[in-house]
Amino acid sequence: MKDGAQRATTSVKEKKRDTMEDQARPPMMTDEERKTALFGSLIVMFQSAAMQHMGKIKNPATDKVERDLQQAQMMIDMLDMLQTRTRNNLTKDEAAFLGDVLRELKLNFVDEQKKPEAGKEPS
Repeated sequence: MKDGAQRATTSVKEKKRDTMEDQARPPMMTDEERKTALFGSLIVMFQSAAMQHMGKIKNPATDKVERDLQQAQMMIDMLDMLQTRTRNNLTKDEAAFLGDVLRELKLNFVDEQKKPEAGKEPS
């Protein structure tokens, strides 16, 4: 009888441990969720690079604010091209996110173009 009770207790402990392990594991993404997350990361990568080149955020490698509007324009152009090439192939949310990022970047770019270059006096 002791063996039966011990097996039952062990079985309950194993089930409890298995349940706790399952709860600790992150849920698996579907293939579509993974692709959506990767697409979002790609957009954010170009957005961050453009903001860096506009001098809006520090370059993490140099810990300095640097401004290179040609490079910023290149990042915006890349996102524009991505929007054109993926038209009608994105989810509603993906298309909206990309459009919002592009609008934000273009407005910031126009704002930066109006500013004098570093080291030059405004005319």
